Amino acid sequence: MRRRMVGITAVAALAAVFTLFGQAPALLGQAANPTIGTWKLNLAKSRYDPANLAPKSTTTKIEAVGASIKNTTTGTDSKGKAISYSYTAAYDGKDYPISGTGTPSGGDTIALKRSDPNTVDSTVKKSGKVVQTSRTLYTSTLRTITSTGTSDTGQPTHNVSVYEKQ
Repeated sequence: MRRRMVGITAVAALAAVFTLFGQAPALLGQAANPTIGTWKLNLAKSRYDPANLAPKSTTTKIEAVGASIKNTTTGTDSKGKAISYSYTAAYDGKDYPISGTGTPSGGDTIALKRSDPNTVDSTVKKSGKVVQTSRTLYTSTLRTITSTGTSDTGQPTHNVSVYEKQ
């Protein structure tokens, strides 16, 4: 009886270890990607040049999709028109389509690269021509995007957009 109890206890302990370590990589993978979450634009902390192109509001939800991320952005632009676009992209520097309205600089593709776990560089293109480059820095509570490019009407832009994690 005693051997049987020791055997059952050992099996239970091994099951607990396998369960713990089987889930740990997934949990660590999520923690290792600070981009994941819902981010809301803080206009008071942001700077837009030209200022008249600042959106009225934006919220971005970033989700892990395998080795890629899915970005869904909604809000209202400077003229009161809806912003609603999304893309799924890997951090491999390749162009991925952006679909929807109010895309950055009117772009139709985006390429992402990670220089470190907290920094993402992106290039937005429209019909194959670069219209915006940006560097996004992540902390546990802030997402700061510094971008340079042209507006969808061709006006030069330089923006620093600060988002807070929700």
